[in-house]
Amino acid sequence: QVQLVESGGGSVQAAESLRLSCVASGAVVGIDYMRWYRQAPGKEREMVAQIDITGWADYADSVKDRFTISRDGDKNAVILQMNNLRPEDTAVYYCNADVREWTSQTKNYWGQGTQVIVSS
Repeated sequence: QVQLVESGGGSVQAAESLRLSCVASGAVVGIDYMRWYRQAPGKEREMVAQIDITGWADYADSVKDRFTISRDGDKNAVILQMNNLRPEDTAVYYCNADVREWTSQTKNYWGQGTQVIVSS
């Protein structure tokens, strides 16, 4: 079994920054893709950013040039640096990963979520 644990959420003012972290632990052999999703009240969950094992990254248009996703392969971790935050970034942020396990299977896992609140 694999666990994804997020940290780093909180409440900030608009234009401030936050750094979210997600660490995978358990039966992890490797992680192909790591992603951050978010879900605002009354809205569907949306992908914010993703990064693959080579470091290639992709972002939602709404966060380009403000958010940066990165990986720490030694720690099976993914970081989301969020700068110039806006009230519309308020949401619960979830870590998601495609994990290769010792069983040779690749499974998709979700973290429990971390709240981000941005006040104007």
